[in-house]
Amino acid sequence: MDKDCLFCKIIAGEIPSAKVYEDDAVFAFKDISPIAPTHYLFVPKTHICCAKKITAENSQYVAKIFEAIAKVSEQENIESYRVINNCGEDAGQSVMHLHFHLVAGKKMGWGEQSLG
Repeated sequence: MDKDCLFCKIIAGEIPSAKVYEDDAVFAFKDISPIAPTHYLFVPKTHICCAKKITAENSQYVAKIFEAIAKVSEQENIESYRVINNCGEDAGQSVMHLHFHLVAGKKMGWGEQSLG
């Protein structure tokens, strides 16, 4: 854990969140600024700053996240969704803790303005 990381504080329960899923490796919660009717964030419980820092030693967390996404989408009967990862500030990453957005509940196009 990174003591200064917003998502690490959410995982630790220091900052409240609307949890939608948790297991030993993954924590998922509702985004506080949703861009679609369903908008969840899936984060590894270990601090990895971004996709650029995924290695052979920590890549199992990405697999666990996608397994969790499949479970949540099945449990909530979400048939169609998009998974988004931003890596770095210029790509739109505002919290430097690896995370994946699950967005659903509206028809989506392609391009940077299609979700807003």
